[in-house]
Parts: sequence; C-alpha cells; structure tokens
Amino acid sequence: MSTLSEPEEHWPVHEVERIWDGKAPFSVRRDQISAPDHPDERFGRLVLEHPGAVVVLAVDDRERAFVLHQYRHPAGRRLVELPAGLLDVPGEDLVVAAQRELQEEALLLADHWEHLLTTYPSPGLSSERIDIFLATGLHQASDRGDFVPHHEEADMTSSWVPVAELLDAFLAREITNGPTGHAVMAYTLRGSASRQSSR
Repeated sequence: MSTLSEPEEHWPVHEVERIWDGKAPFSVRRDQISAPDHPDERFGRLVLEHPGAVVVLAVDDRERAFVLHQYRHPAGRRLVELPAGLLDVPGEDLVVAAQRELQEEALLLADHWEHLLTTYPSPGLSSERIDIFLATGLHQASDRGDFVPHHEEADMTSSWVPVAELLDAFLAREITNGPTGHAVMAYTLRGSASRQSSR
C-alpha cells in the first residue's frame, strides 16, 4: 500500500473576478491568491470551474471495450472515446451518473460496476475531476432514457475494440483521448496485479 497522498489544501484567496458565465455548466474566474507564508505576494490564477465527469469502460466477456468515435472541435479530430458525461445533476451519485451515461450513449446496462480511478486532467487550469468506472456483465438496454443526441453526439459512431488493441493504440500515439488511455491502462494493470497475486 502506498504512503503517498494528496491532502486537500486551500491557499488564501484575496479577490475573485468573474470572467465568464454561460448556459453551459462551466464558468471562468480569476483568483488573486498568495502562498500561506507570503501573504503580501499576491498573484493571479485563472480557474475553469467544471462540475466533473464520469467515464465508463464497458468490457464484454470477449475482452472487448465499447468505444465511441466522436468529433471534438477544439482538438480538430474525431477521437476514440468511452461513454462519458458531465456531473450536471446536483447531488447525483457517481455510479448512477455512470449508469445513465452508459445507457444513453451505448444503449447498454451492466450488472457489475467498479471504480477504477480518479484523475484531474488539467489541474493547473481546471477544477475538472474525472471518475472512471469499469462496467461488466453487459446487456442491451431497451432505450436511451430521456437522451436525444444533438450536434456532434448525433454524428457519433461506435464499435467494439479488444482492450489490448486499445492499449497498444494509445501507447503508439494512434489514439490520444486521455480518459480512454487512463481507463485502459488502469484496467490492464489491475488485471496484471490480480494475476500476480494469484500465483
């Protein structure tokens, strides 16, 4: 068991400037902060306020993962992604959110859920926290709930890809979506550790 930790810590905030608020569940602010030991040395930090997200690695009994192929305008690419979504329902349980996203985007339900890892993809700028779940015991959903795809989501395609192929593609820089790579690596390492401990 590792002795590493990332304790919660908050440096003094002396002034907050609201830069942008919009209809999306994001906003941007500029904080004037100081180090605890140097209260007179103030400096600015931009913060993209983000509600967080869940990502689902859905693996079937043939060791294939369900992936989406979605256009992402800021990246200028059609990325290989996993079902995912924002935590835009206040107070919603993480597993419930993950279950909803899997049903909406993959038309799948799962009997077994496991929290794989938590990651902050860009902590120098954004408060976004991503919780990644493994879903197994998959079966087809009868509908997508209230979800109606629009814009880029309406253009998504999907496929089943062997997990080993996904890992190889990520390590070879052929696919670049961070949460996809994190999920596949965590799943692979978890399986390797399980095999080691059973010897």
